Amino acid sequence: MKKSTVFLYLAISFVSGIFLSSIFFVSQLFILGFLILGIILISVFWNRKKSVVVGFCLLLLVAGVLRHQQVERGIQDNELRKYNDNEKVVTLVGTVVREPDIRNNNTKLTVKTEQGKVLVTINRYPQYQYGDQVRIIGKLMTPLEFEDFNYKDYLAKEGIYSVLYWPQIELLERGNYISSTNIIYARILRFKDKLRESIYSSLSPPQSSILGAMILGDKRRMSDELKDKLNIAGVRHITAISGMHITILSLALMQIFLSLGFWRKHSFYLTLALLFLFIIMVGLPASGVRAGIFIFLFLFAQMAGRLKESSRAIVFAAALMLAVNPLLLLHDVGFQLSFLAVMGIIYLGPVIKKGLKIIPEEKFFGMRSIISMTLAAQIFTLPILVFNFGRISLIAPLTNALILPLLPYIFGLGFLFGIVGIVWSSLGQILSFPSWLLLTYLMKIVDLFSRLPFASLTIENVHWIWLIISFLVLGYIAWRLSQKQEFKILTP
Repeated sequence: MKKSTVFLYLAISFVSGIFLSSIFFVSQLFILGFLILGIILISVFWNRKKSVVVGFCLLLLVAGVLRHQQVERGIQDNELRKYNDNEKVVTLVGTVVREPDIRNNNTKLTVKTEQGKVLVTINRYPQYQYGDQVRIIGKLMTPLEFEDFNYKDYLAKEGIYSVLYWPQIELLERGNYISSTNIIYARILRFKDKLRESIYSSLSPPQSSILGAMILGDKRRMSDELKDKLNIAGVRHITAISGMHITILSLALMQIFLSLGFWRKHSFYLTLALLFLFIIMVGLPASGVRAGIFIFLFLFAQMAGRLKESSRAIVFAAALMLAVNPLLLLHDVGFQLSFLAVMGIIYLGPVIKKGLKIIPEEKFFGMRSIISMTLAAQIFTLPILVFNFGRISLIAPLTNALILPLLPYIFGLGFLFGIVGIVWSSLGQILSFPSWLLLTYLMKIVDLFSRLPFASLTIENVHWIWLIISFLVLGYIAWRLSQKQEFKILTP
């Protein structure tokens, strides 16, 4: 048995332990039993490699369970959480540790205090910024759990277990940066603000709101009607700084560079540099960083000609991320989409590409590869999307084929006129015209196809058992098909 295969089994065992502990109560007796059984298999059957591997897998399974339970105990012991819902007014002093989430009617601040993090909802004005030290006075509450969305678990994965609505707030110090890293991050956010101002002053809605969502993550500025149209058309992912979005964008960039005649190594480094720049530009969101890690491993394996083995490295990377934060497994849709999108591209991408020979690869800047990657990612992420959002876009393959090849150009031209506009606003407005044309085309496609009566299908109350079954079936089919395929998705 290869070492890489052993590491794959160990990583899967660890993740399985986290999964079991996430959905079931795992008793100490169960943990002790598996621990003893694992030690026996390792010590008694040391000369039998398979038995030893099974023994270590049991130990890693137990480790996953214990790691998740450790995090759960940390949540229960959180000092701020003890004051939730007891109607007692508390006074907290802390620092704004994330970019303020500015919405239509309010602003949400993530404030870190000595006792822990708290999400604070305040009026839009006066405005606060990253690094501000503030004093807040109010009543702590436990985040709500809605019927179709567990807000409590969503915040818990970010280490937030308490919320404050409309408290008294006082600015104590502007820009209270603790380290040089925080100063660099603050400067990135300031540049992001200038870029935002340049984009919104050069383009009018809805083009500006779409580009702002794509480049800056400003999805709050899009109207509900526009969001609904994007959902029906199956292209909502292009306006979210999500794992699936970054995955598809990065691979499309890589393919375009290859189609333009760049060597594979040069295409890899150019794509990696642009990906790194993009993640910095959007403020280094955790979802973007995780997606970047997955994409780096995939592109590196593709460059080295070892795409088949890249799946093992990606599973191992996912296990390490879950060791740091086990709550990502079930409560972070972005993490799930990042992982599944890349795995779909690895296993289904070559299969789909072989079936799309009707599309010329060389004449259309690698469109066959781009469409193959998109379809593969969407197939693998479909169960998660249906489970979380209850909707299937029946026209998504077509709309994505018409829109996705243009994404790198929309991003490139958008960054160009946005950065130029910071220095010279008039020139920035002139250079925004090509972006306006591409974004207008995008809007026409979305508007046209979202009007079709059969565009989407709503599926409600999907049980998690069906989610597990769908992935088992999908995984088996992909594995069987991939055995007969050459593992190569990006072609020069």
